[in-house]
Amino acid sequence: MATSKPKYSYEALTSPAEVEDHTPFAGLNAVVNTATATVKQQQQQPALKLLKSVPSATADLEIMNQIRIVTEKIKILKAVKADKALIDEQVALLKDLNTKKNDSSLADDDASKKFDLKTPKGTRDFVPEEMAIREQMFATISKVFKRHGGVTIDTPVFELKEILTGKYGEDSKLIYDLKDQGGELSSLRYDLTVPFARFLAMHGISNIKRYHIGKVYRRDNPSVNKGRMREFFQCDFDIAGEYGSMIPDSEILKVVVEVLEAVDIGNFKVKINHRKILDGIFEVCGVPAEKFRPISSAVDKLDKAPWTEVKKEMVEEKGLDEAVADRIEQYVKLCGSVEVCDILAADPKFTTSKRAMEGVNDMRLLFKYLDLLGVKEKMSFDLSLARGLDYYTGVIYEAVFESTSEETSGVGSIAAGGRYDDLVGMFSPSGKKIPCVGVSVGVERVFALLLAKQRAAKSNTKQRTTSTQVYLVGLGSGHLDQRMTTATRLWKAGVATEYAFKEKPRREAQFKVIAEEGIPVSVVFDDVKFGAGKIQVEYNIGEGKEKVVIGVEDVVETVKRFL
Repeated sequence: MATSKPKYSYEALTSPAEVEDHTPFAGLNAVVNTATATVKQQQQQPALKLLKSVPSATADLEIMNQIRIVTEKIKILKAVKADKALIDEQVALLKDLNTKKNDSSLADDDASKKFDLKTPKGTRDFVPEEMAIREQMFATISKVFKRHGGVTIDTPVFELKEILTGKYGEDSKLIYDLKDQGGELSSLRYDLTVPFARFLAMHGISNIKRYHIGKVYRRDNPSVNKGRMREFFQCDFDIAGEYGSMIPDSEILKVVVEVLEAVDIGNFKVKINHRKILDGIFEVCGVPAEKFRPISSAVDKLDKAPWTEVKKEMVEEKGLDEAVADRIEQYVKLCGSVEVCDILAADPKFTTSKRAMEGVNDMRLLFKYLDLLGVKEKMSFDLSLARGLDYYTGVIYEAVFESTSEETSGVGSIAAGGRYDDLVGMFSPSGKKIPCVGVSVGVERVFALLLAKQRAAKSNTKQRTTSTQVYLVGLGSGHLDQRMTTATRLWKAGVATEYAFKEKPRREAQFKVIAEEGIPVSVVFDDVKFGAGKIQVEYNIGEGKEKVVIGVEDVVETVKRFL
């Protein structure tokens, strides 16, 4: 059987040859020269194409070009099955060139490739104008929390996976699990409540009013415009400890109302229910005990889906008897105020559940306290409120924005919480239970509402992004030295001050900064006045702008008077 003739021959590559029409390769070693000569033969046309693709070699070849050339040489040597020593020599040279490339921080070919420059799905950046709104929002919420005696804590953004597992019911699928690092399975925190319970058990704290502002993470279907994100902030306020029935619960609801009124988002209502009442409904309707939580999770969707869809889920997905689902409907459609307690108490079937009647008595007491705290009118006793999280044991609530425009429709819940008396005991070595009740404010949704409100107002007033109170203007020779020493005096006096970072800044540029940033006071250094030891202080807000010429030594006192 005849064998095919190889495209390249080792003898041709290792014999001397002159190449007149391949001058770009002059200076390369004999392998390349002889290869180019050999490919001039008819049967070597593929090799000619290969060698013509090698970049030009000149005395000042850049490292990247050298790498390409050596790479092609190695390909040729391997193709003709050259001596291993020759190949190894070129491989060693290639490694050396790659080292030089890395040492000189040259980008490789991949560096020039384009990629989609964006943040991950469900996350976003915030520009200075947005951050100004957010900082004010956080400050307002924190002020309310502190007014009610809250102290702040912080916990890691990721917890051991076993801490979070089994605490969120069907929502557990939304937890972000981290890759195993060092033998510890961890997950990003889903909320601030479970880490708080772990914190109490770990530090042996039995009573505290705590607030916590921090990021949480959920593998949810995001909607940025409506404030539904995968990475977002929560603002939590919780009361832990043994206290009189419904007293801390009523204060938490008072805090909810105060926070939402303080941030001024518009109309809202707070839906409240009781886990014991909900479980009592399931009990008297004939729901098997092992299906309480799955059915509760289905009921929790009534704020987003009609009863027909929820019933379908109960029957077809959860395996509930259709007649039982119909009985549940008669209860979950009830909504109102304290009179709902009277309706339930008059139901002979419902009153057979001791647990359910305990919930009714709690709600009567809660409404009494809410009336005393002046927030009863904001409450709606809604038996369809379920809150799908497994750790709730008593009162549950959810604040809902009442939209008046298409832009803000669908925002949904803006704060939610409830009582969770058993959660701390799950982490305590002794199993000691610490009663807790709290609320989480959905600040991303609140921010979305504030942003929409600002846009709807179509205000010509620009949102300030800095807290600068005074700008030092240098005219003429610029007076940089005096601007720097004056800034130092004002900073020491607690006055937020800025100046241009140039020796002789342009007049127009400086006053443009003052106008765009809305800086209220400017201190002007010009050659004439400063030559006489004077400067001019100007108040820039309003139509009747005040100006006064003073001695340099009086700048702090004068500026404070203007502010």
